[in-house]
Amino acid sequence: MTEPAAGFPEQVTIYEVGPRDGLQNEQAVVPVEVKAEFVRRLVSAGLQTVELTSFVPQKWVPQLGDAEELLDLLGPLAAGQQRPVLVPNERGLDRALDKGVRAVAVFGSATETFARKNLNRSVAESLEMFAPVVKRALDAGAWVRGYVSMCFGDPWEGPVPVSQVVEVCSRLMDLGCDQLSIGDTIGVGTTGHVSRLLEALDAAGIGVDQIGVHFHDTYGQALANTVAALSHGVSVVDASTGGLGGCPYAKSATGNLATEDLIWTLDGLGIEHGADLDALVETSVWMAGQLGRPSPSRVVKALAGA
Repeated sequence: MTEPAAGFPEQVTIYEVGPRDGLQNEQAVVPVEVKAEFVRRLVSAGLQTVELTSFVPQKWVPQLGDAEELLDLLGPLAAGQQRPVLVPNERGLDRALDKGVRAVAVFGSATETFARKNLNRSVAESLEMFAPVVKRALDAGAWVRGYVSMCFGDPWEGPVPVSQVVEVCSRLMDLGCDQLSIGDTIGVGTTGHVSRLLEALDAAGIGVDQIGVHFHDTYGQALANTVAALSHGVSVVDASTGGLGGCPYAKSATGNLATEDLIWTLDGLGIEHGADLDALVETSVWMAGQLGRPSPSRVVKALAGA
């Protein structure tokens, strides 16, 4: 049943991260042909923004070592599609631009410990590394997203002060990024914390029209936190079909918000999103078969009888 509520956006862009964030932590390397079919199914189901992969060295994330091959298999973009990729540095950007990519993302951290573990650099050094990446990407006509991870808590440092997160986000956006994604990498955020951070970002000049939210579901809070963000006017939500996901550098990070669970909530609120829920459930069941385990998505389990 649809019961629209006041204060929510009329339309939400689902930023699908399944092929990249969803698969990057899988121990067994998924065949590139399976990844390509996964993307095709996601696009066919109406998801127009699908983050494909990351141009990182294969030794860093073996699962994503087939980035060029994946793009070759997928071929050119169709009208209205966006296929962002992560680029950790200028070398990664070169590889992406050589393949015709025109939407990229850099991945920073709000905390020093995770910055060291993920990028082998301090927060300040990582921002210095991103500066030429963002500039060159923009000069090439690419759209640029800036991720900030560990915005709510860090497994080594504990709770992360809102002021610290705002400082890192502001410095990243000052580089020229088109969009900011605030990430709850280990899933410890709660609704009040989400509201405080969004209010603080707005006060710092980063409005909800520039923000996407990226919640992991470690403590079952991803959907509640998303609704809190929507109530503040956020209209870009990261999600992973089937609830796949994790982080190779933060072992306490479990799956992302499931795209199907998000859609069920958006439908209930009367919010447009453009995706076909039944097709995504079918895709998740198919992908679960490829991975050899059931989807953790509650909606997939309910609708597929899994």
